[in-house]
Amino acid sequence: MSDTIAVLAIGDIVGSPGRDLIERNLKALVARHNVDFVIANGENASGGHSLQPKNASELLSYGVDVITSGNHIWHSRKILEIIDIEPRLLRPANYPQGAPGRGYCITRVGETPVCVINLIGRIELAMVDCPFRKFDAIYNEVRERARIIIVDFHAEATSEKRAFGWYCDGRASVVFGTHTHVQTADDEVLTKGTGYISDVGMTGSFNSVIGVDKEKSIQNFLTQTRVPFDVAGGNEKINGAVFTIDRQGKTINIVRINE
Repeated sequence: MSDTIAVLAIGDIVGSPGRDLIERNLKALVARHNVDFVIANGENASGGHSLQPKNASELLSYGVDVITSGNHIWHSRKILEIIDIEPRLLRPANYPQGAPGRGYCITRVGETPVCVINLIGRIELAMVDCPFRKFDAIYNEVRERARIIIVDFHAEATSEKRAFGWYCDGRASVVFGTHTHVQTADDEVLTKGTGYISDVGMTGSFNSVIGVDKEKSIQNFLTQTRVPFDVAGGNEKINGAVFTIDRQGKTINIVRINE
């Protein structure tokens, strides 16, 4: 049995270009980096702004172990068909009590339990429950069942993400950010052993503005009107990060993925 587990966190998958990248390249990426476990944010995988049940099933069939999400998870009501019954699909845990679905899951990599938690920030997003205190509550529930705890913190502000990373240092094995679709260069192992990056980036077309047609995005900024966005194509890449975690739940290495 290996003394470490390699976890691949994939940045927001945008539309069919992002899904196609995962279908074509995930297995080779996993083999190349000796990955044991794959987490992908899928909230933009259908049309760039939602997740349809059929597309969630596709991503799982391609080798994604857990799908996380964020503020777009409710943009198609069809997700309600599976969100209560598919344990590998998460929505942010700090949505108010009574929201459908689940905010964390515990699964296994071989004999090792792994807990994945999905949380959402509050700056420039919906005023949901406090993600810091929600992490505390979940941590107290799972700490005796899983030493490896991984958090997808879906948030807008780097300051909120950095504060959250330090807040979880020594308790979470990994805190990776999603939502902004731009990979940051601040990957580091914090002082108590939590692997951190503010945003793992985006999977889809980089001939775009964060995955959508660049001309329509420019027009939106020029006119300040609601120009409908389309998913872009061309120059497709997978963004993410591989975190190597020891059996005590501490990150010992991080490799950013941009390929």
